[in-house]
Amino acid sequence: MSSTTDTGTDAGTGIGIGAGTIALLEGALDPYVTHGPTRRWLAGPGLPADDGLLTFDALREDGPRTVAESAGDPARLPADLRDQLVIGALRDPDGTETESVLLDGATGEVSTTYFLHDRPDLMDRLPLAPSLRTLTDFMTATREMTARSGRFASYEGRFGPKAVTGVSQQLLALFEESADGGEVPLFWRTTALIRPLALVAGPPADASLALDLPARLLDREFGQGRVMRFEDVDFPAALTHEPTRRFLRETGLPEDGHLFHLDTDVPLPTLAEYYEDERPHVLTPDRLPAGSDRLIRLGHLIEDDSLVVDGTTGAILHWNEPDATLHALNTDVSTLAFTLWLLHRERTIDESLAHELTETAYDQLATTMTHTLATIDPTGTTTEATRHYWTQAFQDEAGGVL
Repeated sequence: MSSTTDTGTDAGTGIGIGAGTIALLEGALDPYVTHGPTRRWLAGPGLPADDGLLTFDALREDGPRTVAESAGDPARLPADLRDQLVIGALRDPDGTETESVLLDGATGEVSTTYFLHDRPDLMDRLPLAPSLRTLTDFMTATREMTARSGRFASYEGRFGPKAVTGVSQQLLALFEESADGGEVPLFWRTTALIRPLALVAGPPADASLALDLPARLLDREFGQGRVMRFEDVDFPAALTHEPTRRFLRETGLPEDGHLFHLDTDVPLPTLAEYYEDERPHVLTPDRLPAGSDRLIRLGHLIEDDSLVVDGTTGAILHWNEPDATLHALNTDVSTLAFTLWLLHRERTIDESLAHELTETAYDQLATTMTHTLATIDPTGTTTEATRHYWTQAFQDEAGGVL
């Protein structure tokens, strides 16, 4: 059994659930795992029972099982996938499992795959770690970075571009150290490049909005003249939320945020005024949401859906015209600005890497982006949201969102 304090053992599967770990009895590893160091790791330190980034429920619930045993049509699987062991999965912040985590019982290498039950012949693998020990080291470093604890404790309370650069470089150095001279798999390099971006903005002193963006952050990212700042005359009377008015006056929003295009025709209309003046034959007033006279349209999202701000509370909402439904999008205008900045920064990073992130591991990048946004603003990315707009947008590989 595991050397940790055990709380129970399933005699049927030979799995021990220790103090935060999952370990397997030696007998449960046969005939699946023949690699000596991997056998010792699974029977000793084991794997974390609960981690925000990965879950090993597959191992805990079923014990070792091969991809062939899990696939609907194992005969159509690529030969190098059939004997891989399904031990867990990557997951989004809301707990949704994305890619499956695989273990090579003969070499100890860890990889990921998407199960394509209709086309198993198209399944392939991406490296995740050369060993379970290294995987655990990667996970520990990421957890410390997210919590600003352990080796990242000195960054507690520090925000801004310098903090982003420092954390990113330190995390990548730890990954390289754990890889022991080998190449750091793309998922973890993406983690080191993207996850620290959450540190670019900290909480404001007066807590009037969720974030305090560094001065001129949007100008530096999108370019001079491409960030619009409003004047009081541009605001309708319905916009009474003063922190939102101040942000739009002093910080502004990018005119083209890739997924969001600001309405530069001022003054800004309420949603009721927009449909009355611009689209009177599309939706009648009875199909507009309650309180449409206090919802101010800032611009449109992809597919021409509207992005609106509640003039009373400052909440940012997504108005879906085809369905005539209103969904939470961002907590407020500051986290909206961060989201647009995050999207633009990711695209800049990907371009500097010759599009390696999007062309090689798009799904892993989408998962990383969702984790990064959820760190700052979980609105619209959790199970409580009626529509996961940003999550769905990040996952839109065909649309080239990232």
